[in-house]
Amino acid sequence: MSFEEQLHHLIDEALREDVGDGDHSTLSCIPADAKGKAVLKIKEDGILAGVEVAEKIFAYKESNSVLTAFRKDGQAMKAGEKAFEVTASVHTILQCERLVLNCMQRMSGIATLTKKYTDKLKGYKTRLLDTRKTTPNFRLLEKEAVRIGGGVNHRFGLFDMIMLKDNHIDFCGGIEKAIQKADEYVQTQKPGLKIEVETRNIGDVKKVLACGKGKVFRVMLDNFTPELIKEALQIVNGEFETEASGGINLDNIQEYAATGVDYVSVGALIHQARSLDLSLKAVIEK
Repeated sequence: MSFEEQLHHLIDEALREDVGDGDHSTLSCIPADAKGKAVLKIKEDGILAGVEVAEKIFAYKESNSVLTAFRKDGQAMKAGEKAFEVTASVHTILQCERLVLNCMQRMSGIATLTKKYTDKLKGYKTRLLDTRKTTPNFRLLEKEAVRIGGGVNHRFGLFDMIMLKDNHIDFCGGIEKAIQKADEYVQTQKPGLKIEVETRNIGDVKKVLACGKGKVFRVMLDNFTPELIKEALQIVNGEFETEASGGINLDNIQEYAATGVDYVSVGALIHQARSLDLSLKAVIEK
């Protein structure tokens, strides 16, 4: 599915969960034909994310709603600023309010943390990857927030890349056998699908180099120290892309980047991000 199709599915499920058999608070006191305006107020400094998603949520619920953006996704935001103003039926505004806020607060928190990491990588060739350590059924927007914050999306799910991790390798019977079977699968079942292999030590790296040329496109160096990564890079010698993973944080990311590794992956971008404070308030014109 396209991003748009996945987003529409997310909106459908979220509104079904929230509205149920009716938004009785709104139905009880607001006329069905009432029109209104609301403003998204920023209450905390950070990186704004989710404005375009908010616009799509309102438009999906009411095609002639109008969202006027004052700030763009990826821009720095300050407490007291306004992100956007939306004009629509009051029923639409109130039914979409919490969904919009939940998405934008979460996305802005992720984008803000991602930006802190990418700022640390300025001047290095190393790029920042996210992981699959995401919230079930919200991965679409969490990964979009990483992109807005300056990171690079790793595989979206189990379907768009083969990643032979430690458990795959152990269950299969070793790196060599796992690579061989994965390559055969790609050739016969999914031509063009890329293969990445996780390595746990220098011996594993040597095994991938010996049997993975022309088959593997990236080697993950899992829980390697920066010193071991330098050693691994000398062995790989540009044959594969390289990714450092495990234990990488804001305090040591530059030490990893200084090794020259192509990518660092950080699950904390998503699972340790804190939602930022935003609010959607009615605009009553006198």
